[in-house]
Amino acid sequence: MAHVKIEEIIEHLEYEMKRALGDAVSKTLPDVSVDRSRLFKEFIKAVGRKCNTWEQIPEKYVRFD
Repeated sequence: MAHVKIEEIIEHLEYEMKRALGDAVSKTLPDVSVDRSRLFKEFIKAVGRKCNTWEQIPEKYVRFD
């Protein structure tokens, strides 16, 4: 098993994650306007509460280039 810092991975992908979260909310709740930055910050907080600092993942999901 590999170990990853999931919060830091999500923060590293901040631009992409903000867009993805915003798109998901828009498709799910089309009449709701969402501040993508605020949504992302709350998402990071929720991940921090629900996940361990170091999460175990199968090595098949990790590639080193």
